[in-house]
Amino acid sequence: MKNNAVITLTGDRPTGRLHLGHYVGSLTERIKLQATAEQAFYMIADVQALTDNADNPDKVRNNVLEVALDNLAVGVDPTKTTMYIQSLVPEIAELTIFFLNLVTVNRLLQNPTVKTEILQKGWGLSEIKETNGILEKTENINKPGVPAGFLTYPISQAADILIMKSNIIPVGEDQKPIIELTNEIIDTFNRYYGEVFSKVKIQLSETPRLVGTDGNAKMSKSLGNCIYLADSNEIIEEKVMAMYTDPNHIRVEDPGNIEGNVVFTYLDIFDPNKPEVLELKAQYQKGGLGDVVLKKRLVGILQELITPIREKRERLAQDPRMIMDILKDGTATARKTAQATLAEVRQAMKIDYF
Repeated sequence: MKNNAVITLTGDRPTGRLHLGHYVGSLTERIKLQATAEQAFYMIADVQALTDNADNPDKVRNNVLEVALDNLAVGVDPTKTTMYIQSLVPEIAELTIFFLNLVTVNRLLQNPTVKTEILQKGWGLSEIKETNGILEKTENINKPGVPAGFLTYPISQAADILIMKSNIIPVGEDQKPIIELTNEIIDTFNRYYGEVFSKVKIQLSETPRLVGTDGNAKMSKSLGNCIYLADSNEIIEEKVMAMYTDPNHIRVEDPGNIEGNVVFTYLDIFDPNKPEVLELKAQYQKGGLGDVVLKKRLVGILQELITPIREKRERLAQDPRMIMDILKDGTATARKTAQATLAEVRQAMKIDYF
């Protein structure tokens, strides 16, 4: 492998089917990269999914096939991209253990992505407060606290990336802190043990983050504000017609606000006729354009995008054994790469005893 070879890695947590946020944030980029990269890896991150689903392993297991189907339906090609299951490459876990020694707990708590997800999940954190010179530990007893595995998953993600010697990572904007931490780990590891890893670059899509149908800052399975790649035309219509617009745009003749208007946000992203969208914005702001007209336009656009993906997905789903065989073969290939990397790591760390 050439030193300057492009090696790309992406992954999904198997906690549910993939949605339009995944499509614009990562899927489109992984399709482009598999055509040009020297090597392309796709990982189903079941270990990471268990960090906040440890009590529900069936949910994780059952969705391995679902996320594989979504990727194949969109265009991930197993002849160009090595598709594998995280838990079946144990070298990742071993590398994670080594990396845990290179990151402080305080550094993990500073990660904005982790902090946001902790708030979303309603977990409480213990705090140390000083009162009159006395340190006291306070804890919200009504909260279960953050599992250690969840708090440290950014370190596991660094291991996911580096075990394959990946250097180009197409992800959404919310994952930028993970790449920053990965590069910090690379600096520390190389300083302690010698040059083993190269810096990682993030590749953002043109639309790195898609707002939810409810106007929330991010489309998220846990928030229930998603349009899935497997949704039927009827469900797509139902979700679009319920989208958040301008609450003050009550009558058609009223001037409307396009800022924060989810329908216009989606038209900007998915409508191929940009000049018409600009005209619609001007008309809406002036008054005389109803929300229903805009929503029906968006319904048609999204149905045209999703229908061929859904239909291909349904065909592939008829042969689940074939899908699992693709993952089995890909996992065997991924392990060979992981074993080679770990051998290099062990030698650098001087723990290659035999």
